[in-house]
Amino acid sequence: MSHEHRHEHGTDSQDPADLRHMFTAEFWDERYAGSDRVWSGHPNAALVEEVDGLAPATAVDVGCGEGADVVWLASRGWKVTGVDVSGVALAKAAEHAARAGVADRTSWQRADVFALDPLPVGDLVTASYVHVPPDLFAAVYGHVAASVAPGGTLVVLAHHPDDQHTGLRNSDLTHLLFTPEAVTALLDPADWEVVTSRVLTREHVHEGTSHQVSDTVVRAVRRS
Repeated sequence: MSHEHRHEHGTDSQDPADLRHMFTAEFWDERYAGSDRVWSGHPNAALVEEVDGLAPATAVDVGCGEGADVVWLASRGWKVTGVDVSGVALAKAAEHAARAGVADRTSWQRADVFALDPLPVGDLVTASYVHVPPDLFAAVYGHVAASVAPGGTLVVLAHHPDDQHTGLRNSDLTHLLFTPEAVTALLDPADWEVVTSRVLTREHVHEGTSHQVSDTVVRAVRRS
């Protein structure tokens, strides 16, 4: 069910230059151009659980990939901007939205969150599986959180560090996995109410085999 952005499966070793390349537009354009669909096309189940019941307003999905979460939100009445570093991904996402009949409630913005490119402000801001080098983590997720409007909601999903034992994650990238506390530590209690901070265990099927994987799930409301 997850599109699991910004993270590679497998355990093949990569040199540092390859790892740096994985955070570029060129890498993701090539990956998205290489197949009809990289992710499942379904919304992330944890996002659906956290957001279902919120009154629709404006939303921003950072690292939207092929747009499954954007389309789901738009189908529930949200006015959504999908943001991604890959123009190829955004073109595919726009096609998905058009097929789903929600093109009028979606827009798309190419931006590099690692470079702290400007983000739209939303009443809901989501970032699903946007895995960040540790030295950039605070800056990037602080930047994402700053795009939440007063009174709005932030939702962050990620692969939890427990997943390094599943064999599904590239062994050179397990330092990118993070806990809920890594996110909540950036949210000043004077400005934020943390509603959800949990580790979700779920079944994930990879190449026909079912695995128990763990997700970081955070939902917080910015005080008005």
